[in-house]
Amino acid sequence: MPTMHIELFAGRSPEQKKELVEALTRETCRVLGCAPGAVDIILIDVERHNWATGGKMWSEQS
Repeated sequence: MPTMHIELFAGRSPEQKKELVEALTRETCRVLGCAPGAVDIILIDVERHNWATGGKMWSEQS
């Protein structure tokens, strides 16, 4: 059973998250040949002040 952990900036709407997990599930099943019930997706909202790229906090980027 595939399990995905997706970290993303907080603030996405429930509708956006729903569309994302539907698309990920559909494509995972297509590629791996598994049933939708076998796919687990865990969405983790991260605030910009807890995420940095290239030594810079996302909360400080414009």
